[in-house]
Amino acid sequence: MLDLKFIRENQDILKTAIAEKGSSLNLDELLEADKVVVALKGEIQELQAQRNAHSKKIPAASAEERPALIEQGREIGKTLDSKKPALTEAEEKLQRLMYLVPSIPHPDAPKGKSDEDNVEVKLAGNKPELSFEPMDHVDLLLKNGWAEFEKIANVCGSRSYSLRNEMVLLEMAVHRMAMDRLMDKGFNLVTTPSLARESALMGTGHFPEGRDQVYYLQEDDLYLSGTAEVQLNSFHSGEILNENELPILYAGYSPCFRREAGSYGRDVRGLIRVHQFLKTEQYIICKNDPEESAKWHKMLLETSEEIVNDLELPYRIVECCTGDMGTGKVRMYDIECWVPSEEKYRETHSCSSLHDWQSRRTNTRYRNSEGKVEFCHTLNNTAVATPRILVSFIECHQQEDGSVKIPEKLRPYMGGKDVIKGRINS
Repeated sequence: MLDLKFIRENQDILKTAIAEKGSSLNLDELLEADKVVVALKGEIQELQAQRNAHSKKIPAASAEERPALIEQGREIGKTLDSKKPALTEAEEKLQRLMYLVPSIPHPDAPKGKSDEDNVEVKLAGNKPELSFEPMDHVDLLLKNGWAEFEKIANVCGSRSYSLRNEMVLLEMAVHRMAMDRLMDKGFNLVTTPSLARESALMGTGHFPEGRDQVYYLQEDDLYLSGTAEVQLNSFHSGEILNENELPILYAGYSPCFRREAGSYGRDVRGLIRVHQFLKTEQYIICKNDPEESAKWHKMLLETSEEIVNDLELPYRIVECCTGDMGTGKVRMYDIECWVPSEEKYRETHSCSSLHDWQSRRTNTRYRNSEGKVEFCHTLNNTAVATPRILVSFIECHQQEDGSVKIPEKLRPYMGGKDVIKGRINS
C-alpha cells in the first residue's frame, strides 16, 4: 500500500510500476473510486454543517416557526443518513483497490517478467568434485533410512514427508546453528504460532491475491501461514513506536504451510516443494529512510550468506527482476544453493526490502526525533528453511558409501560428529 496523495500526484510512476510488476490493479478504477469517496465526504460534511447551522436557529425561533424548522432539520438528517451507506461502500471499494497497489521498484532493480530475467550478482563456493556417480537427495534419504514418503502420503496426502533418525537431528542442528548466529547479531528469537487472522495476511501482502496458496480453517476463521513474517509484521500493528526503539530485529521460528496451488507436476519428488516445513525467518522494522533500509537489507543478505558458508554449500545470489519480486517488494535478492543431481542452483533464501508498503497496511508507525509520526520500513529474509536446504546439503556433502560429511561449524550441533551414516540399505 502506498500513500494515496502520492498515487494521485504520481500516476505515471504508478502505471510504470503496475506494468513492470504485472499487477492486476486498474489505476483508473482506483482514481475514480477515490473521487467518489472525496465527493461523498464533501457532501456529508456540507450536510453536517447545514444541520449544525439549522439546529442553532431553533432555540431562537418563535413557537409558530419551530415545527417547520424541526421538520427541515429532520429532512437534512435523513439526507445525511442516506449518504453514509454509500460512503461506506465507496470506502470499502477504495480500500480493496488500495491493497492491490504495488510498491515502486528500486531504480536499479532489473526489469523483467519472470525468474528467467533475474540477474546473477555473485557466485560463491566450489561445487563438489565427486569421483563417483552422485545420488539425488531422495535416494540418499532412502538408502540411509532417513525419510519415508509412501506411507506418510497415504496418511497425510501428497507432498508429505517424514524425516527419520540422523536427518531429524540434522534438521534441528541447522536451525540451532542459524539461531545462534542471529542472536549474536542482536536478533530477538521468537516462536510464532502458525495460525493467523486474515488481517495479518493482508498486512504482509500475502492477501488478497495469494489466497489460493494458504490453508483456511473455516470453522475458526483462521489461516495457516507460510512464514513467521506474517505474525512478526503484525506484532506492532496500530502502535506508534519511539525512534530510539528502532531498529527491531526479530528471528521468528515456526512450522509453515503452503498449498503450492498451481504447481502440480513440478518438483514433486522428495523435499523440494512440500506443504509443511520449518523456517527461521529474519525480520526487521527500521526508520523510514531508504539509506537505513539499504543498510539492513545488506546485513540480512550477508547473514544468510554466512549461514550458507557455515554449511559449506556452493551458492549464487541473484537480484530478482521487477516481474518476479512480488507486489510489495522494492528490492529483492535470492540465494540459490547448488543441487548436484540436477546440476542447477535452487532458491533457499529470499531477501526483501518493502519500505513502508507493509507498515501502511498494519498502521505501524514511529515518532521521529523531530516529533513527526512516520510509517516504519520493513525487511525480511530467510535464515534457514527446512527441508529444502537439506536437499543441497546432503547432495553436496555425500560420500561414495552414501554417508554425509558434516561441516566443521555444524559439528557442535551434531554431537561432534563429522560424518553421519544411517541404516544403509543396499
